[in-house]
Amino acid sequence: MAEQLWAPWRLQYIESSVKANGCIFVELPAQDSDRENLILYRGKTAFIMLNRFPYTNGHLMVAPYRHTADLRELNEEELLEINQLVVKAVTWITEAYHPQGFNIGVNLGSAGGAGIPDHVHWHIVPRWSGDTNFMTSVGNVRVMPQSLEDSYDRLLEIVLSCSD
Repeated sequence: MAEQLWAPWRLQYIESSVKANGCIFVELPAQDSDRENLILYRGKTAFIMLNRFPYTNGHLMVAPYRHTADLRELNEEELLEINQLVVKAVTWITEAYHPQGFNIGVNLGSAGGAGIPDHVHWHIVPRWSGDTNFMTSVGNVRVMPQSLEDSYDRLLEIVLSCSD
């Protein structure tokens, strides 16, 4: 008989994928609740936030404020700042977690694997040798050793200590 691994926080993800009202990349930055919304940094045209359903601890996302699913609609200012923010994210994650590598990418459209296909965004995922274990390979489950709030606080401390 298989053992159960309880992950009650995953219900929010399952239910939110069914409802899908609005766009988190538009709605969350419009609020004044950065910690609650996991927004680490606000730029002029784009921002950095933690992924609420991370692949690994420290998994960040960079998104433009402007709602678009099409890379070709981003202007030069947005594209430049987004790339600068990706570099900042890598720098902060490296200082906070000392990963051995990164996956950085954009999933365009549902067929391309985008969980939020209507708003283009970049994923910055820290990686370590051996971070895929039997739980991931056999059980299709990831074990997260740190809470989102602790991850946010750890990264925010580094963000605040860095000067632009």
